Formats: sequence, structure tokens, C-alpha cells
Amino acid sequence: MASSLNHNQHPNIHGGATAAPPPTPSSQTNHLSTSAAADALSKLLHRLPPNLSLPTRRSPSVIAPPTISFSESPNPDLLNHLLSAASELGFFQLTDHKISSHLALSAESESAALFNLSAEKKESLFPKNWPLGFKGDGDEESDGSGDSLCFDSRLCFSDSAEISLHSLTEFVLEMESLGLKIVEFLFRAIGFENPIGEDRTGFRSLVWISEGCRSTEPAMAGGFYPYIVGLQYQSRNQRCSLLGDSGWVAAAAAADSVMVSIGDVAQVWSNGKLKKMRGRPVPMASSLANTSSTNSSTISLSLLITLPVDTQVSPLLLSTNENEKEEQFASVRDKMKKEEDGDNDEGKEKAVFHSFNFEEYAWRVYPDRCFLLKDPLNRYRI
Repeated sequence: MASSLNHNQHPNIHGGATAAPPPTPSSQTNHLSTSAAADALSKLLHRLPPNLSLPTRRSPSVIAPPTISFSESPNPDLLNHLLSAASELGFFQLTDHKISSHLALSAESESAALFNLSAEKKESLFPKNWPLGFKGDGDEESDGSGDSLCFDSRLCFSDSAEISLHSLTEFVLEMESLGLKIVEFLFRAIGFENPIGEDRTGFRSLVWISEGCRSTEPAMAGGFYPYIVGLQYQSRNQRCSLLGDSGWVAAAAAADSVMVSIGDVAQVWSNGKLKKMRGRPVPMASSLANTSSTNSSTISLSLLITLPVDTQVSPLLLSTNENEKEEQFASVRDKMKKEEDGDNDEGKEKAVFHSFNFEEYAWRVYPDRCFLLKDPLNRYRI
């Protein structure tokens, strides 16, 4: 795969001679007196409808995400709560997940130190190989939301004299284990066996660390990459912006919880039964109001449970026949590779998405800021 994205060069549409600047007010003759202008404006305002108002910038609505107490055993209550939150909102927060807050803070501290390394050290530790590696505000594909780092969770780190990554490595492994269980439990609640497989070889896990200023405007730090579920540990009480198909929402996340967002792959796998979020949660500036910190920068550490690039993504279809269902459970991975394009066998639900290649989809949406306005899955809907 190419090590960097190709960017289209936009032509200079302003070529040719430079237009003369508009004349200054002092060079113009005032043909309308101040009082006459005021009278004309008054008459215009009186003709406008009384209920007309100017458009205002709407802030994201603040909601408290569903809080789910996590259990290692997939009991019916847990499965029902996971399915309800994922199908109604597309995100929720987990408590009682057994990830130590001390470990999370240590991992966050080690993550922050990575951004202070020299460019040469960053390149040696995390070489660029799309979408992996460091990306800064000076890079071509930067979105202006701050520096970010993406690496594969299976990458092994060794401590050096310059930096220690012991806590970050342990934290990532625990987050990955939690994410894989969420995927398994969620699809079990729908009626499928684990689509990743018992050996857990049919997945890829990416860690996304972003350093940037908290902003009042939602931003998508570090690029947009397809995923099944995304996890973000909340080391403090804060509000996060999330983008869903109905627009931006602000979620009031509780300290020591794990914010879980449902991704586009999960929506396709579930055949549209699950709602999805676009991108990852982004900390909001208002989160600083309740802290004593004067530092306006923040570290956002997310883990994405995603797929290998050579995967064919297609809906997992429920069958009304128990025998067919057992066969389907035994060959989920094989059926995911088939190009059904909505042509389903009798007795199965109808697919609402066409199959597509994960790598092609990821390359298309990663640099595309249009997904903020338009659902990138629309082109695959049947």
C-alpha cells in the first residue's frame, strides 16, 4: 500500500490580471441622506413578517449517554442494554470494566510525551504507512485540529532511555480485549455468533492518539477510518462531541467510564439494525470549565476495533430456518466474502447494503471531509 495519500491539485481559478480594489467610501458621492436611509430601512423592516428571525449557530444538544455496567459474562440484561443503546443512539458508556484509572492516566502521560520527541525519533518509532504514523498540522492531509498518531496495537514497543511505553502498551491490550468482548456480546444480542471468530484473527486494532486544543467547534482529529466499535477512556468528567447521521451531539461522559461508539462496519454487518457514529468522540472546550487546569491542550486516546484491509464487508443476514442459521454461524467469515449485492436466498432477510471492499472504502473516506455532511455509506445502500 502506498505510504501516503494522493491529493488532487486544485487549479487556480483566480488567474489573470488582478482586479482593481473597490473604490473607498471617501471617493464616492453620498446620494442618500442619513435620515432618508433610516426611513427606507424602517419601511423595509415593517414589511418583514413578525416571526422572521436571523439564523443562529446551533450548539450540539447535550445528552447523558446510557450507562451500562459491564460484566465478563454475557447475561441477558447486559445483552439487552448493549443492543438497546447501540440501536437507538449508536453510543454508550461502560462502567465496572476493570480497567484501572491509574493505568489509564499513566498511559495518557506516556502518550503526551510521544509528541515531545524529535521528528527523527517519531519516524523511527512510528514510520508512516497509511494510516499509521505521526501527522502534524504542517502535513498536507492535516485537518488543522492538532497533531495525531496512529499505530497498530500489535506493534511491540521497547522502553528506551528517552521514553517508556510500558503503561501505554498494557492499557492498549486491556482496551483491545474489552472492545473484542463488546463486539462479541453485541452481535450475540442480535442473533449472530462472533463475526470476528473465536481465534480473533479476523480483526485489526488501531490506536489513535490526538493532541490538540479544545475547541468550541467539533472537529475530526487525525482522519476518518472505518471501524466496528471505537473505545475512548474518559479520565475525567467531560463533554465529548460525536457526529451521528442526525447531526452533532454532545455527550456528558463520566470519569473512569469508557465511551463506546458504534462504527460503520457494525452498521453494515447488522444490516442496518445498529446506528453508527462517524469518527471518534472529540473533547469539547466546555470540559475545561469544571477543572483547575490552565492548559488548553488535551490528549485524546482512542482504540478502534476494525478490519484487515483485504476484507470484504457485507451484511450478516438472519435466517428464519434454524438449520440454515446453524450453517450460517459455522461459515460467517466465508459468507462475508461473497458478493451478494442484495440477491438473498429465500428464507433470509433482505440485505440493505451492497458488499464492498474495505480497503477501497477506507481510502475513499479517510481524506474526505464531505462525510461531515453526507453519509459515506449512502452509495452502498440498496
